[in-house]
Amino acid sequence: MTSASPDIPNCGGLPAAVSAFADAFVDFAVSGIFFPTNPPPPLPATPAATFLPAPSRLVAIGDLHGDLPKSLAALRLAGLLPPANSPESSPTSTSWSAGPTLAVQLGDILDRGGDELRLLYFLRRLSISAAAQGGALLPILGNHEVMNVCGDFRFVTQQGLQEFSSWAGWYRAGLAIKRRCGDLEPPKNPFLGVPKTYPGIRREFWDGIRSRVAALRPDGPIARRFLADLPTVLVVGDSVFVHGGLLEANVEYGLERINAEVSDWIRGERGDNARAPEYVCGRDAVVWLRRFSEGFNCDCERLQGVLGMIPGAKRMVMGHTIQSEGITAVCGAQAVRVDVGLSKGCGNGLPEVLEINGAGSQVRVITTDPAEAWMYRKQKPERAPAALEKNGEVKDGLALLVRESHALKGVEAKA
Repeated sequence: MTSASPDIPNCGGLPAAVSAFADAFVDFAVSGIFFPTNPPPPLPATPAATFLPAPSRLVAIGDLHGDLPKSLAALRLAGLLPPANSPESSPTSTSWSAGPTLAVQLGDILDRGGDELRLLYFLRRLSISAAAQGGALLPILGNHEVMNVCGDFRFVTQQGLQEFSSWAGWYRAGLAIKRRCGDLEPPKNPFLGVPKTYPGIRREFWDGIRSRVAALRPDGPIARRFLADLPTVLVVGDSVFVHGGLLEANVEYGLERINAEVSDWIRGERGDNARAPEYVCGRDAVVWLRRFSEGFNCDCERLQGVLGMIPGAKRMVMGHTIQSEGITAVCGAQAVRVDVGLSKGCGNGLPEVLEINGAGSQVRVITTDPAEAWMYRKQKPERAPAALEKNGEVKDGLALLVRESHALKGVEAKA
């Protein structure tokens, strides 16, 4: 504990209360959500479990991409939230309504939409509510979470930058409150060392980019709080959940080892500018692979071999690759693809979720009621006003704002 400067007031022996107030103030200002005043113990410096037993009911939800209204529709469709027309329902309700259900969200919460932070806060608050009811909501990491931790913002929207700029203002206010309490340890300033200028990008977006780097770089406050404890691969009963897919080398390396090392990287234990682990980078990485999720000519023999390396595994459930006709399965339902392009930023697909019951023996797709589907069909996907196509590459999101998209493939902050 540091001694208070004569110019800084002492908090009367209540530094923890002052710090908690500042955190609650920032949380509510950013998300409109209050977290419990008696939360569970702090998360250990290790990732969540990689292998979990089969629950009585298991649900899988695909990519969300910064679209809070459509995400709420998917959560209600899965029965995780009360129906929209029920007395218990409200736009900000975080009341879990699914009892002991275990729900897995397949990653890609970030990018392509303007509700990224609100989604992160909402899902974390709902997971706390689920745990209190004997259930669980377990997001996993997608390639877009990895990209953002790396400072790769090619698929960020202007609204996404504005949301992080707003967060930065409130976060700085929270830091100022804590600094007024002389008997608190000086809070870490995540903005130190982050560049203030970004040549090639319009000046009006600089603050949003800087705020995003500060929040999401390794050991950044948003990365540490909302991403560092998420698994990259999760095995629940006989179902393997992974954003992109697994190959033999990944299983041989060790699924628990992958989760632990990715978690360490996001937590900043490898350094603020450490490179991402190799198995989350590149075409065949676990968050990028499309070998088992693209089209219907899947290499079923290879998939069966990979599953055979994981004791008891019968299916691989993946996101990442949009299934424009809804959730699909190939290879005798050993490969199940649940990314329906839900977000208005990448398809505005009809909400669908996967349900697995009977310890894996009963698998079905829950789809939007036809009476409600018209609401989504009449909404056009949100596209950039003038997508730029050059040398066969279609750019969208923030990549439209830069002369060369490689300028956004990684922002380095000085330690």
